[in-house]
Amino acid sequence: MREAIPKLYIVIPCYNEEEILEQSLDILSDKIKRLVSEKKAAEGSRVVCVDDGSKDATWDVIVRRAEKDSQVLGFKFSRNYGHQNAILAGMLESRKAADCVVTIDADLQQDIEAMDDFLARYMEGCDVVYGIRNDRNTDKAGKKFTAEAFYKMMRLMGADIIPNSADYRLLSKKALEALADHPESNLFLRGLIPTMGFKSGVVYFDVKDRTGGQSKYTLKKMLSLALNGVTSMSTRPLELIIVLGLLFCLMALVIFILSMIDWARGVVVQGWTTTVALLCLIGGMNLLTNGIVGLYVGKSYIEAKRRPRYIIDHAIWDGDGTVDDSGSDSERNFRGGDGS
Repeated sequence: MREAIPKLYIVIPCYNEEEILEQSLDILSDKIKRLVSEKKAAEGSRVVCVDDGSKDATWDVIVRRAEKDSQVLGFKFSRNYGHQNAILAGMLESRKAADCVVTIDADLQQDIEAMDDFLARYMEGCDVVYGIRNDRNTDKAGKKFTAEAFYKMMRLMGADIIPNSADYRLLSKKALEALADHPESNLFLRGLIPTMGFKSGVVYFDVKDRTGGQSKYTLKKMLSLALNGVTSMSTRPLELIIVLGLLFCLMALVIFILSMIDWARGVVVQGWTTTVALLCLIGGMNLLTNGIVGLYVGKSYIEAKRRPRYIIDHAIWDGDGTVDDSGSDSERNFRGGDGS
């Protein structure tokens, strides 16, 4: 159990959210004021916007809002580094001042009233609180099918992922410090965070229809997230290659025996179609398995480079709306490593 009221930072990854961001910040600002007045969050709780290299006026919206509202902080990536890196950056930078951090999407489709339950679980001693969707009734049929298939595939491939969990979660300072010790570039936070083993809880929430703009998670990005999740959290595909190889060796042995029998009987033309089909199948599987192995090798190559996971170009971190774009300070304080 915890007794001290926590200072809460709400992290919002933003990519081309000009259309809805101002409204979302109004809602979150009011929410923080209510949490403070109800003594569920401490004075100094803030909203942190992470501009993931937007091509519209998202950063201008953040700057204007920060100039008139000290609750709003933010920083802008030098380019687009991806949704997972934007979430990570917001959490790692926020841990310097916050007792706990909640991440939520800019469209606020997740029910913000669930934050009360997040904080209640935190006060009960949980260092990680997962937000889990009650249902997927607001999803279109295609997205609902792909989402359910995604979680089933991840579990099948050995990734320790909670079904229907989202990037709507709470992490304590202790959990954030532990997360900072994970230096990998290939991020899949939904699979990585459960591996840390801290005391955790769950909060169920409803999802609303999007009030403006368009979802940034296209089918291509969803497939990329799934592929990255499998290869960064599990070696099951490599294990499946071994099983597949053994099956093909057994099949080849059977074909060899049948071929010897046909040769002994003087039948040399029969089975030509089977042989060609089998060669094509084996060739295709060989290319596929080499591709899977190559994918893991490529990821190891990227990790070995130790490049920063993100670089912050501009930052508003003092609560006065001042934009810090000085090269030395930004490079020293706002590079994606351990956040220190």
